[in-house]
Amino acid sequence: MSSTQFAQNILWLDPLQPLAAHEHAQLASAGLAIRPVQMLEDLQSALGDGQALALVTRHDANHELLENSLALMKRMGVALPVVCRVERKQLELAVRAMQQGAVHVVALDDWSSESWQSACQSIQTAHEAAVQSKLQAELQATVKAATASSAYKKTNAAIYAGSTQKAQTPQRNVVYVDPVSRHLLALAQRVAQANVTALIEGPTGAGKEILARVLHESSQRVKGPFVGLNCAALPEQLIDDMLFGHEKGAFTGAQKEFKGLFEQAQGGTLFLDEIGEMPLHLQAKLLRVLQERQLTRLGSEQPVDLDVRVIAATNKDLRMAISDREFREDLYFRISTFKLRVPALRNRPGDILPLVASLLVRHGQSKEAFTLSEEAQASLLAYPWPGNVRELENVVQRAVVLCSNNHIEINHLMFDDSTELPIPDQTASLPPSDANETGMTAAPFAMTSSALESSFSEVMSFNATPANLQEAVKSNEHQLILAAIETTESRIEAARKLGISPRTLRYKMAKLKLEPSNMAMAA
Repeated sequence: MSSTQFAQNILWLDPLQPLAAHEHAQLASAGLAIRPVQMLEDLQSALGDGQALALVTRHDANHELLENSLALMKRMGVALPVVCRVERKQLELAVRAMQQGAVHVVALDDWSSESWQSACQSIQTAHEAAVQSKLQAELQATVKAATASSAYKKTNAAIYAGSTQKAQTPQRNVVYVDPVSRHLLALAQRVAQANVTALIEGPTGAGKEILARVLHESSQRVKGPFVGLNCAALPEQLIDDMLFGHEKGAFTGAQKEFKGLFEQAQGGTLFLDEIGEMPLHLQAKLLRVLQERQLTRLGSEQPVDLDVRVIAATNKDLRMAISDREFREDLYFRISTFKLRVPALRNRPGDILPLVASLLVRHGQSKEAFTLSEEAQASLLAYPWPGNVRELENVVQRAVVLCSNNHIEINHLMFDDSTELPIPDQTASLPPSDANETGMTAAPFAMTSSALESSFSEVMSFNATPANLQEAVKSNEHQLILAAIETTESRIEAARKLGISPRTLRYKMAKLKLEPSNMAMAA
């Protein structure tokens, strides 16, 4: 069934702005049969006939319309997929809507067929998940009836429970807005219910660990520990001990017994990141542990039974590594019972702006909401993101430092592969500089206008394209420090905003010759 055929009989709730005739026609061209409702009473009546397949509602800053609609459907025992329409500049509302249960978000002024067909796909995915959940419930009831014998229950109940129980909603706030990401999330939640090893593939910085946590938090092991190890971050001798543990006196310096990560993850999940970097002799030991479901600590003869689910991740092509004799083929088939691939950020553009909104909430120190200009949004969407989500987080943190009044313009965006320097915001207000009795400035970290203008003129005197990498790094560092000084009132606050210590800030200022004589030296 196509998304156009599926997305029929859509309830359209918007008490503020009824649909115009041309808007209704545009939605019809996208395959939506709209049924407008203006009040919650109308919505209740429309839900009662059981004909609607989805609800489209306006979502604004007070959240009341969405919350009341969801509460009404809950009271009536109706579970319709909800699509929210939000103001294009209010990105944080899109994140809130997804967290509250919306399956898709569309800009308030977006009437394009492509956007609404994408919304239809999300509605279809939600209905398919609901059908699957119903089938699982029916299967669970059948299994329960078939296993009435107590002896049969003792040996098989755990197997059936693990394979038929409905997936739990992940506790972690994750951003999966793009249709590609939502399909991946739905698949991950189904895989989570099967007690099998999983291999997550994807480029560096794409969010493989986040997906691993979704697998854990959507599974029956959610109450158990989630233990992670980066196989590329430790020497091979330490990886062996970290994974499998040792007994007291097993080697020089072993003052007490140590339970390895496998034992620490008992009843939960062990996440092995960058497994393609694991040394070959440890791959053989890991394979044996996965096959036998037990291990023996170094210095012990007593095997330890394991109840651990293993999730591995890699950014390497393990099939190529097998051809190059860098990875064991038998281990590959053991860990890849089910494979999930996290696409690069450029291949899921619908996640970019919601991720930006989420990162601004995380890294913005101000309680005021951030806004992005349309040019900044277009630039973020057009950039290829070679560093994926990790690079996006860097760009957002830089923008938070550079912008003023919590409004991000295109000149506040510093991309990792760009040689152009952003233009400093010279309109931001300076910290107060009232003098106290000793003649020192009242603010512990303030610059005079003349000193600030001198520093800006020095930055702006650099060529637009630096002569070499060292000069570009120095220029960018110079400018970030100036921006932090300009938008904060103390050295401690500026250092915190830059993510460095006050001592490091003093060192960098001295190195960059940014120590005006009238600046207070208090930390």
